[in-house]
Amino acid sequence: MSHYDTNLDKNNANYVPLTPLTFLKRAKEIYPNYEAVIYEDRKYSWDQIYKRTVKFASALKKIGVKKGDTVSFLAFNTPEIFEGHYSVPMTGAVLNTINIRLDAKTIAYILDHSEAKVLVVDRQLHVEVKKALKTLKRKIIIIDINDKFADQSKCEKIGELEYESFLNTGDENYDWKMPEDEWQAISLSYTSGTTGNPKGVVYHHRGSYLMSTGSAVAWNMPNRLNFLTIVPMFHCNGWGYPWTIPMLNGRTICLRNIDVKKIFELIDKYNVTHFGGAPIVLNMITGAPESDKKKLKQKVYVLTAGAPPPSIIFKKMNELGFEVMHVYGLTETYGHVTQCAWNDAWNEFDEEKQNEIKARQGVRYPNTEGIAVMDPETMKEVPKDGKTIGEIMIKGNVVMKGYFKDKDATSKAMNGGWFHSGDLAVMHADGYVKIQDRSKDIIISGGENISSIEIENTLAKHPSVSIAAVVAKPDEKWGEVPCAFIEMIKDKPVSEKELISFCKETLAGFKVPKQVIFCDLPKTSTGKIQKFELRKKF
Repeated sequence: MSHYDTNLDKNNANYVPLTPLTFLKRAKEIYPNYEAVIYEDRKYSWDQIYKRTVKFASALKKIGVKKGDTVSFLAFNTPEIFEGHYSVPMTGAVLNTINIRLDAKTIAYILDHSEAKVLVVDRQLHVEVKKALKTLKRKIIIIDINDKFADQSKCEKIGELEYESFLNTGDENYDWKMPEDEWQAISLSYTSGTTGNPKGVVYHHRGSYLMSTGSAVAWNMPNRLNFLTIVPMFHCNGWGYPWTIPMLNGRTICLRNIDVKKIFELIDKYNVTHFGGAPIVLNMITGAPESDKKKLKQKVYVLTAGAPPPSIIFKKMNELGFEVMHVYGLTETYGHVTQCAWNDAWNEFDEEKQNEIKARQGVRYPNTEGIAVMDPETMKEVPKDGKTIGEIMIKGNVVMKGYFKDKDATSKAMNGGWFHSGDLAVMHADGYVKIQDRSKDIIISGGENISSIEIENTLAKHPSVSIAAVVAKPDEKWGEVPCAFIEMIKDKPVSEKELISFCKETLAGFKVPKQVIFCDLPKTSTGKIQKFELRKKF
């Protein structure tokens, strides 16, 4: 044994498990009176946010929430969900943020599969949530969020408890604990994957800490920045920024709904410096009427991800004063793990070439140990020729623990010591990755994943449908939208309008096909649908 391994053990003085919870504690101690979170006329300092999260954690503890329990949030971008990123893990429990656009059936599945003990929910979502709760075979504690800035006049009460009054049952001196192990789960996010039922992605404290520090470095984020929450905090924990911004003593400005006029107003009012958004949001910003726009006082830095952005979007955003960086990642990697880091040598290229480069998925983040494009069969890297297609593979501390209660899916995803993204790409000579296609038949619409199989299974239930195949159709606004190809049962005619209405009965709105095409589907000799042939039509 080496002398470097003798009498040099880990102890409480030289080893502390990494956790983003420490960022809030530090902000409260050093900047107690600085503005931390702003939402409409609600403004909280770091001291106030800290006390609120501690009291909510204490209140959860009093009703029996403990280490390893799941606490779900169905909420818009308001202070409550920001606070949940700290209050829930302060109890040792795991935060499960649920997509507010989901249908009742999927919400019920997530609440059941995650074994949620508590659901914190915005009253505006009462219709789908109440339907979901009726199908659950067990009772869970419901805490309503009442928001006077939302139209909740017609929103029914969902639970017996209300967020603010429940919070005030807690003790602001509650002695919460940091995690004993940085591998301890901190959050659970569900992703569509390639099957109808979503898979639960588990993050740990270590990965969330490293995502925060890595994001700050990769994006050159300064202290005291002003961050606008356009990316939903239910999606990959808002790309980790509820944890990143407190580390930098930044201000978080909450945006409840995507409203371009409101975005420009908030940028102007609070001197917003940074925000993230899917390409669809950027399209909405650039395409907004002049009456909704405001001239920027300063450069605003933007991250875009969720779907490969068209190169023209970089030109349009730049003309308005926004500097956009393209990033790439998955729910399974805590959000973005690659960035299209700019090389000064490219400044000599014409604008069209520069924008083409900016549309690449890029190179690995500082917190990502490995990004490669490989042949998934041989696990060998493809040539860096910009032509040979392989699958993007990822390795590092910001790869999920695994899929919740799904050993087989976890093992398959981590096969060969790399996380298999399912995204097909090429590697350029300079080491920059560019996605070419998706091996999974996932449709990414407005930054949200949609399972084609889920839509196909719904269509197949219609009495006039023989076979259904759903693929992504390019869309100027959403990036991609679902398009259904249908073989009808003879003598049972059905119209496009009827099938779309049928889907609306059980699917969330964003999952409903935007077009239905009737035809004989191309098949292999074994009867498998050749989806690549369908995609060629677009």
